[in-house]
Amino acid sequence: MFTSDMAESRQKTVVLQGLDSGMFGEIMGYIYSGTLHVSLDKVQPLYQAADLLQLDYVRDTCSSYMAMNVERSTCVDLYKFADVFSLDSVLKACLQLIHRNFVEVTSSEVFCSLSVIQLTEIINHDELDVTEETTVWEAVVRWVQHSREDRLHHLPSILSHIRFNLMTSDDTAAILDHPVVREDPGSSEVIRNQIQKRSPNLKPRLGMTTEMAILYPSSRFGRSKRLLFMNSQEEKFIRCRYSQDDMPDFSAMTVTSENDIYMLQTEESEEENQLSLFKYNHAENVCEPAGVCNTQGTRR
Repeated sequence: MFTSDMAESRQKTVVLQGLDSGMFGEIMGYIYSGTLHVSLDKVQPLYQAADLLQLDYVRDTCSSYMAMNVERSTCVDLYKFADVFSLDSVLKACLQLIHRNFVEVTSSEVFCSLSVIQLTEIINHDELDVTEETTVWEAVVRWVQHSREDRLHHLPSILSHIRFNLMTSDDTAAILDHPVVREDPGSSEVIRNQIQKRSPNLKPRLGMTTEMAILYPSSRFGRSKRLLFMNSQEEKFIRCRYSQDDMPDFSAMTVTSENDIYMLQTEESEEENQLSLFKYNHAENVCEPAGVCNTQGTRR
């Protein structure tokens, strides 16, 4: 600004628009001392100042601080801020907390300040911790009624993200009779189409499922075809036995965030090792081949 041919280089006084004097003082302190003090009450304006002045270290420090200090009381506000500045790590941390505390978050006033795009991103996710899909519908109604005249026309597009296949017929009938739906014919049409499709690809939300731990026997204790499932919520165990054909001799197992179960089978020989990957088919209750890899090397 001062060393080029820009207009500011010829001015005696330069006004930096959109920059808080307190935050500029923090920036100047960092420039001269190399020390940066970050706190929840000033991290957002400090990030904005650093973004304006293109100070990458300060921006990265503020971003990391926000991602590590997301709380239930601040997650929606931080989510909105991170969305404006495309802070992926902060967005991810905020969404995880919003999904896990959906009922509490949707009852707050700041929830109603979300944009329609932000709202649909939140309710479209599998990780919502709700026991009933009607909870999602009630949150949408609360958001619409906060500014009914401006938001009612968004309702049809939002409804396509609600999983009506997870509701009872009584629930959907009550929704079709709701004043905000009856006021907009397009909303009724979207709901009826969703009910008619009954798409099986729409998974239950996280709160509608039970998280369980899978325990499998080590190969050194024999080739057992039994799996042990532990339900930590009910403090119970479920034992399942499989036939020789249904369950491979596996040496390792993992479960992905999408609830897919993979098993690794290792077959050793003098020349090479063969690694076979199997994926558990939930619907058919069988393990299916998912890939094979041959590796060469010294056996240990």
